[in-house]
Amino acid sequence: MPTLTGFGSLKTLKTERINAKITRRVLSGARGMIVWWSNKKGAHAQAHKHPHEQIFWVISGKMDFRMGKKRKLCGPGDVCVIPGGTEHEAWFPEDCEVIDVFTPPRKDFLKGGPPAYMRE
Repeated sequence: MPTLTGFGSLKTLKTERINAKITRRVLSGARGMIVWWSNKKGAHAQAHKHPHEQIFWVISGKMDFRMGKKRKLCGPGDVCVIPGGTEHEAWFPEDCEVIDVFTPPRKDFLKGGPPAYMRE
């Protein structure tokens, strides 16, 4: 996955198929990472946690999101800050586009391939 300094373009980022219902595009700098997710209806990101702070922004569609013991149906314009080490999970009752920001960058995402919690 690319690491960038300076200018770039979203359209030049490779789309990576994670499973039959999820694709992503990843861009990383030295201290932060942004991930564009495309999720089809019925997709699920199983419960997981990681040490990275994560911020999400729902661009389109709906995402049923659980962070710790709180759960919310999120739609376009909704955002959330997930502290590192906090368990979270997402279901997609309809097609949904989400942008995630991670700090520091996730080394597992830079390697490519599906995260364990998104494998079919």
